[in-house]
Amino acid sequence: MSVQTECQKIVDEFRSRPTLRAGSLITTVFGDSIAPRGGTLWLGSLINTMADFGISERLVRTSVFRLVKDGWLQSRQIGRRSYYSLTDEGRERFEQATHRIYGEPIAHWDGKWCLLLLSGLDTATREIVRKECGWLGFGQMSANVLAHPSPDLGDLDVTIRRLGVDDWLVVIEGQTIRSESAMRDLARDSWNLDDLDVRYAEFVQRFRPVFKALSRKDQLTEQSAFLIRTLLIQEYRKVLLRDPLLPAELLPPGWHGVAAYQLCRNLYRAVQEQSDAYLDHMMETADGPLPPPSQAFMQRFGGLERPGKVSNG
Repeated sequence: MSVQTECQKIVDEFRSRPTLRAGSLITTVFGDSIAPRGGTLWLGSLINTMADFGISERLVRTSVFRLVKDGWLQSRQIGRRSYYSLTDEGRERFEQATHRIYGEPIAHWDGKWCLLLLSGLDTATREIVRKECGWLGFGQMSANVLAHPSPDLGDLDVTIRRLGVDDWLVVIEGQTIRSESAMRDLARDSWNLDDLDVRYAEFVQRFRPVFKALSRKDQLTEQSAFLIRTLLIQEYRKVLLRDPLLPAELLPPGWHGVAAYQLCRNLYRAVQEQSDAYLDHMMETADGPLPPPSQAFMQRFGGLERPGKVSNG
């Protein structure tokens, strides 16, 4: 099949779902496409592009209102137009997610663990810390102990400060000495790796035909490149943000997360230039078109290639 046909199959499958999670998709668009290009967008642009995913204007407006209420977005009115941008908290959360979604896999593990001891926290705070640190990949080893073998310590520090638990949460470092097979079994149970592996396999099965078609030199339109890029990150993000990103030494044999990362990286690189051209044409800010992507954006997935000027923002 042609790449356009394969792309349309994925879009049609998304549109046919009984419940379209518009807020989740809008979050993906802001995080993947808008945040690295100034972070502000005219609501009308968002409404126009969401229509291609089968999301109505009414649903876009309702979803954006909820994202504002939840502290992700903020609005600015200029004349009769509304412009939306990330709040400081929203930007911070997006930056944390960006490190995980577009970062390269862990190449080497030194056997060390980061442990969080929750016994000094009250019950309500303990649950909040468990949830927030769970998004960073920490797993529950016991009732009051969370652990991760290779966390992003910068993201952990940001989360601890944001939650205001600096003086009560104990953070220590440990070292694996022996029993690697037992540690692998513990990891499988603590993070439900079997379920994640199935989800990664489904992701690969869904998007591999598009990449194969592109490899035959088939051409995507700019619009289709944007659609496939957005749904690619939407579906990858749903699995990846549940993944603790453990080192290979703790993963089961044949882990599909490796193939999923490689496919997502390669397909993203293949459609990025055309999808950005679509954003140039379709997305508006109060000052005109979106600014060019930031230098940080060009480092996604180990480095993107695009001719032309790149901003330093």
